[in-house]
Amino acid sequence: MKIYKAGAERVKTPDIEAELKMINTFAKTELTKEQVYTFSVVLCDNEVDRDFEKFSEEALEKLSKLFVGKTGIFDHEWKTTNQTARIYRTEIVKENSRNSLGEPYIVLKGYAYMLRNEKNAELIAEIEAGIKKETSVGCCVGRRVCSVCGEEARPNGCGHIPGREYGGKLCYLELFAVSDAYEWSFVAVPAQRAAGVVKRFGTNDNLKGLVQSEQGGRFFAEYESLEKDAVLGREFKNALRNEVLRLSMLCDPKLFEALSENARIMGVKELENLKVAFEKSLEDKFPLRTQLPGRDKLVSFNGDEYKV
Repeated sequence: MKIYKAGAERVKTPDIEAELKMINTFAKTELTKEQVYTFSVVLCDNEVDRDFEKFSEEALEKLSKLFVGKTGIFDHEWKTTNQTARIYRTEIVKENSRNSLGEPYIVLKGYAYMLRNEKNAELIAEIEAGIKKETSVGCCVGRRVCSVCGEEARPNGCGHIPGREYGGKLCYLELFAVSDAYEWSFVAVPAQRAAGVVKRFGTNDNLKGLVQSEQGGRFFAEYESLEKDAVLGREFKNALRNEVLRLSMLCDPKLFEALSENARIMGVKELENLKVAFEKSLEDKFPLRTQLPGRDKLVSFNGDEYKV
């Protein structure tokens, strides 16, 4: 799963002398402080973003190792000519504040350097002037876990919708199992909002990112309509799954135990077939009976008793 997450503004690194030794581990020839411009950047944090996803502390710790040595580019365009700066060290910072969930706010900071040359002069000036302030990271995440039930998000997942509240608890997907960090980019998207970070949308992201991009914007209305239908479909499937589990319990508690996990990955057709089978079994096991005497015998009635 390839994702892009945005960070916040940078501050100039105060002590170049202390950093120069680490910087030179990445250089083929030893650089001097006059040749190098350094700055720090907030790469990502543990806040819930606009897609209702957040990095776990575990993911931030893994990213802190993976981002060392990664290059900074522009707008996530993987071209050699786009390479601008390189991160030479990272730091996990636990702030004295809380995120929107009430958890201790954790930030992953990267320290980057670039050459002071003619090519970079304009960019350095824009960083100093606060014009180039926003960044976004590209990384690979293996697991997204639902905050409501703790299940992993997948096509036939738990059915909870990120962004909705269940029993007063916000549903969001927490990101785990980071396997790679691709790069970090200067972007034109605002760095942060009141409660969270932003995510870069684009054709390299997901379907929602595509329809929110300039290229795919014409499909946005159709996407919204399909998304509403999908919500109804998930609600129907959840109700059907619960009914199948209820019927299986009535038929045989052992069936319920066997199905309680497998039913989560079954399709609608499979669940409907099971529902019909269980209903037939229960009909044979508990046939309908009348409350009249002689209910087990066929009773004929011609109305003679009521003739005058």
